[in-house]
Amino acid sequence: MANVFINHVDSFIGQQLAELFTNTVVGSTVEETAEEEEEEEEANEKELRKYEVIGTLSSKVADKPKCVTEANYVSKPAELLRLMLQCDIIIYDISSNDSQIEECLNSCNALHGEIENFKSPKAFICLSSVMTWAKTKPNEPDEPEQPFSEADYRRRKPHPNFKEDINVEKQIIKLGKTDKTRFLTYVVASGLTYGAGENIFHYFFKNAWHGNADAVNIIGTGENIVPCIHVTDLGNIVVSVADSKPKTRYIVAVDDSMNSMTEIITSISTNLGTGKVMHITREEALLFPEITQKIFDTLSVDIRIEGGWIKEGAKFEWKAETGIIENMESVIAEYKKTRELLPIRLCVLGAPGTGKSLVASQLCQHYKLHHLKIADVIQEAVQKLERTAARAESEDNEDDDGAQQAQETLDLLNESKQENNDRYEDQYVIQFFNEKLLSMPCQNQGYVLDGFPKTYTQAKDLFGRKDEEEEEEGDEQPLEYNSKIMPEVVISLDANDEFLKNRIMNLPESVVAGTHNTEDLFVKRLTEFRAINTDDQTVLNYFDELEIHPHHVDITTDNTTNMAQVVKNIVSTVGGPRNYGPTEEERIEIERIETEKRLKQEALEQLELAKKEEEEKKELQRRKDEWATRVNDVKQQEEEVLKAQSYPLRNYLMKHVMPTLNQGLIEVCKVRPEDPIDYLAEYLFEFNPQID
Repeated sequence: MANVFINHVDSFIGQQLAELFTNTVVGSTVEETAEEEEEEEEANEKELRKYEVIGTLSSKVADKPKCVTEANYVSKPAELLRLMLQCDIIIYDISSNDSQIEECLNSCNALHGEIENFKSPKAFICLSSVMTWAKTKPNEPDEPEQPFSEADYRRRKPHPNFKEDINVEKQIIKLGKTDKTRFLTYVVASGLTYGAGENIFHYFFKNAWHGNADAVNIIGTGENIVPCIHVTDLGNIVVSVADSKPKTRYIVAVDDSMNSMTEIITSISTNLGTGKVMHITREEALLFPEITQKIFDTLSVDIRIEGGWIKEGAKFEWKAETGIIENMESVIAEYKKTRELLPIRLCVLGAPGTGKSLVASQLCQHYKLHHLKIADVIQEAVQKLERTAARAESEDNEDDDGAQQAQETLDLLNESKQENNDRYEDQYVIQFFNEKLLSMPCQNQGYVLDGFPKTYTQAKDLFGRKDEEEEEEGDEQPLEYNSKIMPEVVISLDANDEFLKNRIMNLPESVVAGTHNTEDLFVKRLTEFRAINTDDQTVLNYFDELEIHPHHVDITTDNTTNMAQVVKNIVSTVGGPRNYGPTEEERIEIERIETEKRLKQEALEQLELAKKEEEEKKELQRRKDEWATRVNDVKQQEEEVLKAQSYPLRNYLMKHVMPTLNQGLIEVCKVRPEDPIDYLAEYLFEFNPQID
């Protein structure tokens, strides 16, 4: 087993490299096909010689990719060296993060210093970019469109902001010349990477996917030629270098395309957005937070360059050899899958008065989907036709076939509307809905169909394949449908007629006025709905036959405002959102609401606490007053008892003691003896009336 070290293995390029290496057998890109009788034996041997990836993480909170054996955040050079010495292949990407430029050179120097201690040969691969060629002068001034090749690498001149990169490239190549049997070094100069979840081009993909702006921005004139490569192809080139150890030390990794920036952005907008582009100045571009100085410099590159070794010496299967434009459809599919930007397609059906529009609007708000109401879809389609037809009135567009065709369609629509009691025929409504469902906004984010289709036939005409052949009479063919527009979840809001009538009757007059929910119109609409949706044939049967079984929700049990319980039920069925999440403005608004809610809750808690403390204080004072009252009552009772108990004793003293004692005291006062106590005692003893 061969060990591979990848710095910042959690980065955009790092993850791609890790996945490719862990799925690659050592030597598989250079070994010739084995003889048939030896295939099984060699396959078993290869299974024991797969690459094992270890690496570093970009931060302490970064997650380790599942395919990586060991990955930690490392800040000490000694620990970094220990990890690299365990590996046979060391890969450093300096194209994604400027902070890795110095570390890359230091790591290569550290390994170079340990050559004598290597237990096995090692290869160091520095992943750089074509920005080190940005200012290279053409070989032939008269032929500026002649592309550079790897043989010109000694003449390369870097972009002013990439001088450190070229210095590292030169030092890496030099360090690999000391002992080629033990330590090989390579530089892979990569074109602008695309694919997976996107990196350099992510700003343009994201803007096109959102569709919030009328056009996708192009920086400057957009005439600059941008060398590119799919990130998987870049990874395969690095794997091939690690596997084959080529003699070529400087390798250019670009695909065959030489597209201008305008061509690339236009293709992104056409296949993912509105199809429109708008040129902005370089100063305006730097105002966007997503466009850093490094990305800005990279997008401004203007160079024609070809790969050499990747065409002649490398052996791998290209994913996008012809370039990003030729493979845009698969690139967009990969972008959506990697970032989980898959559309959510919902259909809300039910009888009149069940609250379809209320539920649909809340689902759209929760999932950031497009709300498709019959009236809105028809109005948008007609207005689009009117704008297109208006071009025919201009002298410059007299021969505009599209404008004339739009006018003819409008004439047919008006004629159909007059003949059908001011309503459009189903064929036109279905055409409008089909165009809307296939539009980029619905294909990117998804939609919520509000009350349409209404019948089995409408559903079949809308979602069925348009190119299927007519079925032969008597043959029963399985239903086929267009998976690009078919809803993945169908919700049926259920309620009985009595409940619905009471619900509409209880609506305020201000809400009902001017709508079709007046008593007479509502009853008529409800009757029509029940008539076309019998037990034998309903629009729900169509979805059942396709095994897209409707999710029935009983709205009669929901007593919450705005049917919150029904919406919660549906959300639990559909699952979480599949988009970029809230925008910066929405995130700020959410934080503001949460802060206000938290402050309000804290204020209520403080008020409740103060109220509780006041009540406790009053209760304590009440208990103190009650205790004092009881103590006073007890004292009074004790005094009364003592007073009652003292009456017999007082009478006894007044009758038998006090008369004699008073006389004795009088005599003491008269005589005033030297020892009055002794005199008094003698007096009492002498005149004691109890002694005969």
